[in-house]
Amino acid sequence: MTVTIECEFYIQQFYQKKSMSDKKYSPESLMMSYGYNPELSEGAIKCPIFQTSTFVFRNAQEGKAFFEIAYGKRAIRASEEMGLIYSRINNPNLEIVEKRLTLWDGAADAAVFESGMSAVSTVLMEFLKPGDIVLYSTPLYGGSHHFLNHVLSKFGIRAIGFDASDADKNIEDLLRDEDVRRKVALIYLETPANPTNTLVDIKYCADVAETLSTAEKKIIVAVDNTYLGPIWQHPLQLGADLVIYSATKYLGGHSDLTAGAVLGNSDHIQRLKVMRTFLGNMCSPNTAWLLLRSLETLKVRMDQQQANAVQVAEFLDRHERVEKVHYLGLIDRSESSKQYQIYKDQCLGSGAMVSFHIKGGEQEAFAFLNGLRLIKLAVSLGGTESLAEHPATMTHTDIPDEEKLRIGITEQLIRISIGIENAKDIIADLDRALWMINGD
Repeated sequence: MTVTIECEFYIQQFYQKKSMSDKKYSPESLMMSYGYNPELSEGAIKCPIFQTSTFVFRNAQEGKAFFEIAYGKRAIRASEEMGLIYSRINNPNLEIVEKRLTLWDGAADAAVFESGMSAVSTVLMEFLKPGDIVLYSTPLYGGSHHFLNHVLSKFGIRAIGFDASDADKNIEDLLRDEDVRRKVALIYLETPANPTNTLVDIKYCADVAETLSTAEKKIIVAVDNTYLGPIWQHPLQLGADLVIYSATKYLGGHSDLTAGAVLGNSDHIQRLKVMRTFLGNMCSPNTAWLLLRSLETLKVRMDQQQANAVQVAEFLDRHERVEKVHYLGLIDRSESSKQYQIYKDQCLGSGAMVSFHIKGGEQEAFAFLNGLRLIKLAVSLGGTESLAEHPATMTHTDIPDEEKLRIGITEQLIRISIGIENAKDIIADLDRALWMINGD
């Protein structure tokens, strides 16, 4: 029995036994068991790690069929289930975590990778070809920005950025160029933007893509949803074709793994899985197992992180040594605020990422960061511990200086990922570090 068959069999049996065929459990409940049948693993309550490189076929015909599907030689038939071949292609841990990931976003399928950047790069390599143009929102995570501008250009693919703060106007201006309009193949969004928390209207971009699409050419909208995660935003329900995660962050949530994930419809994900087979950038059974562990507490962790972030943002907003705070919970709520309208339409929460401009410059920013004790000076985000970093010289150092200034990544900007510590302790650490600037 393949893992996919096992998933469906277990869920059917589970509901039959409970006589609850008309009731659907919430994702946070299904995170404990979905896709796994203990009866097929010696009754183990948790899925074991399938530490094997290869799998035995029942017969040669089965092996042939599995390889035809895995290599994209033909589509899977309605009566078929994809079986296990080799851990570079699929593995029980990988397949179970992919099934479980689909629950929060309501996706048809998911593909998991060994890092967030491998997820991003595989999407861009699969859905773009020489001569294409990709439009992308700015600010953008530094690694994605580098890949778009310095790697894709080697393959004849042009990347054009647009300012997230006025995305609709900027996109309209870009599309007045007939060459851009004709060649655009993908719209890549990161919303909220890293590190300024600027929002991009996903529905608007999906409408633009639909308008530009033809019978021969489908324009893809891909959204990096790492900042809000599957608890606070659902891009697929807003018209996006693909949602991308650095699973290293909230999905993993313990700063002990690196992984990435892409979710979408079955056709798009199957294309990515075929590409993944040849790039060899799927996650290992061990990483998949760690993700399964982490998904069980995803909502609990993220709820606590958001509750802490609200208190931290409000504290920073009142502090006399802070010039400006970027946090979704502090967006101008007037009816004329375009950002607030987007927030109301597409966000389910304000998240746990806070950035702020400290009064002063790089010297003051570094003094503050060096003065932290509870909060650790490190890049990444979404873990149980609070982290602080300096985007201009760290995660976004590769972005040209003039572009950094234009999109608000100044020497004064600090980015904080709020963890699950006691909120009063986080605030006390921030307050002490702020007052230590200039030797105070």
